[in-house]
Amino acid sequence: MPEITTSVKFDNIAREWRCKWSEDASKASLDAAQAVLADLLPELSSVEGVATIQRIVCGGCHDFKVITKLPATAFGEWEKADFAPEKDFLAKLGGIKGVSAVETQTYTLEEVKLNKKDAKKAMENKEAEAEKAKADAPKPPEDPAKKLKKVIKEGGKRGVEIEGAADMGGLQFFCTSVDEPEGDVELLTKCVEAMNAKSDPTEEERKGGSGHIGKMVFSVGAEHLAVLAYVPEEKQAELSCAEWLETVLKTQPGHKMLTQDKSVSTGIIPTDSDKNIFPLKIREPLILEANNFLRKKGLFPEDNGDSGDECVFGDDDFPS
Repeated sequence: MPEITTSVKFDNIAREWRCKWSEDASKASLDAAQAVLADLLPELSSVEGVATIQRIVCGGCHDFKVITKLPATAFGEWEKADFAPEKDFLAKLGGIKGVSAVETQTYTLEEVKLNKKDAKKAMENKEAEAEKAKADAPKPPEDPAKKLKKVIKEGGKRGVEIEGAADMGGLQFFCTSVDEPEGDVELLTKCVEAMNAKSDPTEEERKGGSGHIGKMVFSVGAEHLAVLAYVPEEKQAELSCAEWLETVLKTQPGHKMLTQDKSVSTGIIPTDSDKNIFPLKIREPLILEANNFLRKKGLFPEDNGDSGDECVFGDDDFPS
């Protein structure tokens, strides 16, 4: 099949004869053009290979067109014959009073309509692609105030849960993860602040209350895993907040310490698909690493060999 580009191919070529007619004398020039076509139509229809002959008339722009389509394989022979009866047709058109702009043009002409079955399938594929594009499209940024409210709510609730779980297990330190910050270190800090806030006994729903418990909190984001270590003042003589965090972070290449303080230190581990580093994948092993560091310092219960007794808490360990 001949082609203009790899995606624009054709089987048929058309020759167009056209002119402009006028409104004068009750459109006499249009009637005369039609008469010329009717006179030569038998000869034109007899051209070897002719597939279709179409007439186009526009009442607005006053176009009169005759389009003759042939297979590309037959068009060459007609071209060698000077597209007969083209010369005769054009000469007669040019002799009509009120007719102007007598011209010709050659172009490819293809029927591109789909049958019902193919059209239906194409529409279904298009709809499926649109749905996929919609699903893959980046979510619009959430209102910062609403997002912060969700972060603080999750932190307050998690603080109560941490306090209860730690008290039952006699723990001084606790490692867990949160969802709402989505890897944003600033929001993770706000979340932990809500965990540590003093509970107000007058409130119907308790919040926070875990400020006396040291903690390392992880938050998964698309671009990195955010980690925050918190050590309350009364435990800082036993544990360096920055050392604890750095020990955990340095197990992964590309880690960055962002802030270092006696009470709060933060850092991130960037996603690196080439090195198989994905925030969700490395989160639980890092929680274990954080616990092991505490265990070496005698600040976390010893592992008795029963994996069921290991204290690792993620999002699934707390009811939503």
